[in-house]
Amino acid sequence: MAGLLCGTKRKKPVSDLHEEGKNAINAPMLPSGKDVHPEDTLLEENAERIMLDPTSRDDPKFKDLLKVLIDWINSELEEDRIIVKDLEEDCYDGQVLQKLFEKLSGRKLNVAEVTQSEIGQKQKLQTVLEAVNELLRPHGWSIEWSVDSIHCKNLVAIVHLLVSLAMHFQAAIRLPEHVSVRVVVVKKREGILQTALVNKELTSTTEMMMGRFERDAFDTLLDHAPDKLNVVKTSLITFVNKHLNKLNLEVTELESQFADGVYLILLMGLLEDYFVPLYNFFLTPENFDQKVHNVAFAFELMQDGGLKKPKARPEDVVNLNLKSTLRVLYNLFTNYKNSE
Repeated sequence: MAGLLCGTKRKKPVSDLHEEGKNAINAPMLPSGKDVHPEDTLLEENAERIMLDPTSRDDPKFKDLLKVLIDWINSELEEDRIIVKDLEEDCYDGQVLQKLFEKLSGRKLNVAEVTQSEIGQKQKLQTVLEAVNELLRPHGWSIEWSVDSIHCKNLVAIVHLLVSLAMHFQAAIRLPEHVSVRVVVVKKREGILQTALVNKELTSTTEMMMGRFERDAFDTLLDHAPDKLNVVKTSLITFVNKHLNKLNLEVTELESQFADGVYLILLMGLLEDYFVPLYNFFLTPENFDQKVHNVAFAFELMQDGGLKKPKARPEDVVNLNLKSTLRVLYNLFTNYKNSE
């Protein structure tokens, strides 16, 4: 956002500072409280600043979204011993975003590892965001962030960025649906601060968010050749039963019988020829979280076996999403179809 002031602020007479601060705090529709300071609204002519409305910060769904994103980052960067506790304080300097992008994309960025100065931090952010934008923009993503907004700890911009990355890379997380926040847009026109409240949508429905992913053969199959779907399902059922029959187990419905993760775990043990200790998973899962745990654990076993991380999310398999289940099973089929 052009002209956004943060970090180093230009010196102004005390009277000007007081007057602009007073105008900002008293301006119509501008929230009051600890999140508004006179220096936040020291803007150049025609510039604007966007601030999160304090009431949105306390919204339970927004808090849930923040927790999901924090847990996801910490899971992805566990090997780097990076622990994020606060998105505003931990993401603004580019260090965490750099590591996260490199982990997700498999691409190493040419940036300094540690930067203490504001200039160095912004240079790192510039490099990281350029790489992110080059990746996302061709796929139709709306770029709702900038170097200045991230470095100024604009939480809405940071969340927009993280949600876009999570969706693009098909993160194994369940983003809360229909999360929106209100932001205060402060603009300076002819020396007068103008304010407005604007709603910002951060997430939509799971189906719509999943729809942003690149289409694959199963999308084409279900959309344009549903008559061939039964052929594919029959082939996969034959494959899994060839192995599960060794435990006197049999699958007849792909959509439902893999939803709790138990058969997936047992199948991986059979394919890789090892016994999976029962204490590692729920043999008779009783709720959604236990089923998600099982499917996620099966995904870990797949990666331990040298397979790529499944594109499907554990939650989608548990929710009986046929395409997600087919993707997982077909990945096993292509890797183990010759296994006895």
